[in-house]
Amino acid sequence: MEFLGYINYWVFIVLMMSGFYLFLSARNLVKKIIGLNLFQTSVFIYYISTGKLRDGSVPIQTEGIESYSNPLPHVLILTAIVVGVASTALGLSLILRIKDDYGSIEEDEIDAQDVLS
Repeated sequence: MEFLGYINYWVFIVLMMSGFYLFLSARNLVKKIIGLNLFQTSVFIYYISTGKLRDGSVPIQTEGIESYSNPLPHVLILTAIVVGVASTALGLSLILRIKDDYGSIEEDEIDAQDVLS
């Protein structure tokens, strides 16, 4: 039963390692962007998990409530989501530009064309 208490951390670890492996092993540039997005999502889950207390309440001071959840990680994640979407859009636009110049999005074919020129 102790395992289920830490399920969010196990999801974090699985997503982080999946994204990291996909980023390092994929030779396709779009798959690398997907790996980065999985990695970012795992970090979002981790920060949100650390910001919530089990018996914590909304951070509004009222009578009878003694423990509050920290809202700062949630606010930071909102900003990180916006940055993640922007970096994904930039990465995909660069991939489109690479596709126009090289005719491929596979790293092996791009490297081969660079060696020939």
